[in-house]
This record gives sequence, structure tokens and C-alpha cells, in this order.
Amino acid sequence: MPRLLRPFLLLVPLVLMGAGDDPITVVLLRLAVVLAAAKLGGELAVRVGQPAVLGELLAGVALGNADLVGLTGLEAIASDTAVDVLARLGVLVLLFEVGIEHTVRQMLRVGWTALRVAVVGVVVPFGLGWAAGAVLLPGASLYVHAFLGATLCATSVGITARVLQDLGAAKSAAARVILGAAVIDDVLGLIVLAVVTGVIAALAAGTSMGTAAVLTIVGKATVFLVGSLSIGLWVAPRLFRAASLLRTRGAQLATGLVFCFLLAWLAGAVGLAPIVGAFAAGLILEELHFRDFTERGEHGLEELVKPIAGFLSPVFFVLMGMRTDLAAFADSGVLGLAAALTIVAILGKLACSLVVPGTIDRLTVGIGMVPRGEVGLIFANIGLSLTVAGQPVIAPATYSALVAMVIVTTMITPPALKWSLARRRPAPAPEAPPSRPPPPPGP
Repeated sequence: MPRLLRPFLLLVPLVLMGAGDDPITVVLLRLAVVLAAAKLGGELAVRVGQPAVLGELLAGVALGNADLVGLTGLEAIASDTAVDVLARLGVLVLLFEVGIEHTVRQMLRVGWTALRVAVVGVVVPFGLGWAAGAVLLPGASLYVHAFLGATLCATSVGITARVLQDLGAAKSAAARVILGAAVIDDVLGLIVLAVVTGVIAALAAGTSMGTAAVLTIVGKATVFLVGSLSIGLWVAPRLFRAASLLRTRGAQLATGLVFCFLLAWLAGAVGLAPIVGAFAAGLILEELHFRDFTERGEHGLEELVKPIAGFLSPVFFVLMGMRTDLAAFADSGVLGLAAALTIVAILGKLACSLVVPGTIDRLTVGIGMVPRGEVGLIFANIGLSLTVAGQPVIAPATYSALVAMVIVTTMITPPALKWSLARRRPAPAPEAPPSRPPPPPGP
């Protein structure tokens, strides 16, 4: 038994025994198991050259399917309301953190190439996902097909950025296009998600939604993003300047989270997913806004948010993994759906290379757009929570197929990017044979 597993296994009997009558003790114990599994899974993934997020997801899959090996009781974690709330909060903080790593000005500087790549990276996967659903799930509604397409639009900025950084290629032209396109891709994908969820919510309420209503949702999403970014760029520096007058410990972090949660609430209030607001809040904030805090020796907001994201976001990934039913793959139809979604997910993003100029490594750009990672899981989880006529839009079996797609696209990207970048590097020149020593002088 690997040494890393021994401390974690000590927690399992505690969960099976229970934790008394106080509800908080039950939550604490379940949270301890989730965090331990997340960090163990992340560590194992990193040791084999994979992103930590993949290990966290697989750790959740193992916990959620422990009953297949006779270990029952752990499945209750997936239905724990308190753990679910922490996971949802983790999604907001995660998108806020991703947004902080980029700025509105950076998005405006990436150029038309990144915009073209992003548009293709949304339109083609959406169409292929819809088509795959229509062929393999003919009995499902159009809304299911649309949500499959929306989930395939996603691109994981974090995973690709980490891989490029590890390979020492973060400053290449292809990397700039990939990262710029991935950020725009996320914004466009969130708009697509807002439209699809809005249509499904209207259906669940018993109302129909015509073209005008869909255009209204697109308009609201656009107005919210443009308006929040424009107004936020004016409000944020003044807000943080006022907060810097406070001498209370943690004023900067509290102000940042207030800003994040308010924009997330506002997004929800206008009918968009709260993660749209959290992402927009992060995009608005720049290092300039925190200058008053950093000049007096405090850390920047990005550094302060990382520990919170490090605590909450793994809860989300483990919980998403726990909702994957491995028994569903005994059905050949689920396996077929997972394989089809994976293939079209890869092809849809590789299509991005068609609009990249020849001066930039096209294949590297296409491969860099492939991983769905945390963003794909967020989209799939929203589909799992939406219901029409009392039934989830994304059935558990379909959700399992989507998670399989996320796992495969996340796993293949690091080695594929490494190969693609290496093929463009000139081969090292062969070493010259060692020269013979001069002959000794004659007598």
C-alpha cells in the first residue's frame, strides 16, 4: 500500500461510523474526507505529469463509486447540502481568481486572431455537440442537445496556461493566441450558457421562448458584461482607494470578495449564471487598484484569493467526480456517447487552427484549445441542476459521459502540447567527432 494512502484510509472508518448528533460535526468530517481525497488525488496526478484538477476529479469518482467494491456510506457526501453550498461557492471563487489573472486591457490587445480562434472554438464544438446528441440521443429533447453543445464550447484557461508555463513556452506567439482566445472563448461560452439555461428555465416555467426572447437574453448578457466591465473599471479603483483607508485586518480581501459576490448576485438577478458576474469581477480588477495596500507591505488580491480558492475549488471538483456513476458505463450506449463526445470535442477545437495565420504554429493553437477542465465541469453541473417537468436536463448517465470527455481532453493535452511544441524546435546539431591529437614531432 503506497505510503500516501495510509493517512487518508484512517478517515474512512470515521465517516462510516458517523459523527454524532450535531449536524456541523457530520459536515466537518465529510469535508475532511473531501479535502484529503482532493489533495491526495492532485498529488498523484502531478507526480505522473498531469494537472492537479484531474487528480481531484478522479478522487471524487473513486469516492462516489466506492460502493462498487463494497464500501458503502461515502455516497452520502454527494447529497450533503452544506458540502454542495461550499462547492458552489468554490466555483465562484475559482472564476473570480481566473478573472483576476487577466485584465480587460489584455483581452483588447490579443487581436483579431484570438477573436477568430475563439469564435470558431465556440461555434464548431457547439454544432458538433448538438449533432452528436441528436444522433445518439434521438429520444431526448432539443434542449438536451443544445446543452451538450454548450458544454463542448468550454476551454480551460488554467490547464493550458499551466502546461505552457511548465514547457517554457508561455511567451511564444502561439501561447499568446491560445490564452487570449481561451479567455474570449470563456466569455462567449458563458453567453451561450446563459442563452441555453434561459430557454430551459422558461420551458420549466411553462412558457415558450421565441427568437425575440433569445435575442433578449443575448442582449442582457452582452449589456451586463460590457456594462459591468465599463462601469467596474471606474468603480473599482475608487472602491479600493476607500477600502485602503481602513486599518482593519483583511480589508483588501473583504473588499474584493464583496465586489465579486455583488457582481455574481447581479448576474443572477438579470437571469445569467452567477459565475458570469464572478468572472467579470475578476477581469475588472488590476494590480493598480491594490497599490495602496501593496505599498504598505500587504500582498496583492490575487495572492490573498489563492488560499481560499485552494480550499473551496477542490470541494467542487471532488463533488463533481462523485456524481459520476461508473456503473452507467456498463451500458454500451453511455460508452458510445462518451466516445462520440470526446471525438467531437477534440475535432471542434482543432478546427480553430484553420483560422490561424501561417506565421503562427497552427496545430499548437488547436491542441491548446482542447482541454475542457474545470469550465466544462461547471457547465455540465449546471445542466445536472436544471430540470424540465421534474427531470434533469442532463441525466446522470449523460453527465457521466460528459465527465469522461472532460477527463480525456484534460489528460491528452499536456503530452500533445509537448509533442507539438517540440516538433517545431530545430534538432540539435550533431556533435563534431573529437579531433585527433597532432602526431608527435619527428626526431
